[in-house]
Amino acid sequence: MSPTTSPDRVAVRHGWLPALVAVVASMVTMLLVAALGLWAAGAADLPGGGFVRVVAATVVTAVGGRVALSGNAGSVAGTEAGVTAVPLSVALAGALVLAAGFLRPVRRGATAGARGLARWAARIAVLWLLALAGLGLAARHVFTLSLGDGVLGDLGDLFGLTPRVGFTTDVPRSLVSGLVWLAGVLLVAVLVTRTVPLPDGPARFREAARPLACAMVALLLACVVPAGVVALVDAATGERAAVTFAVILLGLPNLAWPAFTLGLGAVWHGRVAGPFGLPVPRVLDEVLRAPDLSTLDVRTLAAHDGRVWWLVVADVVLVLAAATWAALRSPAATPAWRHALRTACALALTVGLVCLLGRVGARWGLSVLGVGDLGGNLAGEVVLRAAVWGAVGLGALWGLVAGFLGALLARAVRGRGGGR
Repeated sequence: MSPTTSPDRVAVRHGWLPALVAVVASMVTMLLVAALGLWAAGAADLPGGGFVRVVAATVVTAVGGRVALSGNAGSVAGTEAGVTAVPLSVALAGALVLAAGFLRPVRRGATAGARGLARWAARIAVLWLLALAGLGLAARHVFTLSLGDGVLGDLGDLFGLTPRVGFTTDVPRSLVSGLVWLAGVLLVAVLVTRTVPLPDGPARFREAARPLACAMVALLLACVVPAGVVALVDAATGERAAVTFAVILLGLPNLAWPAFTLGLGAVWHGRVAGPFGLPVPRVLDEVLRAPDLSTLDVRTLAAHDGRVWWLVVADVVLVLAAATWAALRSPAATPAWRHALRTACALALTVGLVCLLGRVGARWGLSVLGVGDLGGNLAGEVVLRAAVWGAVGLGALWGLVAGFLGALLARAVRGRGGGR
């Protein structure tokens, strides 16, 4: 290397093997987390190799893929099925491992500027799409259902009905969604680290966005960690340890992140009906089990359990701490109003993302000659969705106030440090 050569422009060859290691590590992590969660939920006993197929489908949905349910019960029977949910524990584990694998060679200087970074990301994207396509092709299965005893069982025996329900993956759509998920993970990874080489324009944008990007990632993780501790304590002391572990491994952020938005004042709407439901805290299950859509906010939940008001206190601490931390990592000359606006945008974007990812929808119904009416003992429904724009507006308002106060607190902290 000549004395005039810039270190970040040194071309260090990094090929397909490190990219393969990063992709495989992420996929294996997600498969392992999904398998353990489904095993804890009792899915290991699924017949006909169904467990492996369901694990693959869980990973596909974790990265935004589309898994469609289908039913077939003969010409004299009707079926209805559908599911929309993202197992965010699986997605979070895969994202953290993939981001670490993406950044590892970059931090070691194994890229030659922006072009080297683009080639590195492209290698990961190609291998990622191949792995996701393989999972999508494997994520399909058909289960045979029992009509049980009673009228439905008698009609099934009479007409020789064998109800089946299965699932298949929309591979092209899943590949597009998976690529968007990958791009989001890599974008966040680039924003939160200084070691990734970028052109001057994007580099200046990253320097401005990096403190708040780090703060929002830390905020989301800070919501999950205490929830995980509470869940582990409940698993150790409660009677449903297996169900609790299933929630931790499959959907802990699905509970923790919407709870964070509730503390901000956001409103969610939901309903649980039928023989199955969400493995959620008792107070949430009580509110959701209603004839129509229920309104979920701090007031309705506090009517069943006053401790819910602590969500507001927790949010005040978390949001103000994140805003102050971001201000301390920003240039000291940044005006308080500018930091407030940036925090408002960052928190609004974070809340909107939580609202979109936290949606849950599932329905299954079966009727034979009208008996069951797609709403009887073999039917059920789970719905949970947020009032997105109201939540985003509240996130922006909280961010505006917290950003301004955080800037003032950061200024006071710097003043004390400078006076020593």
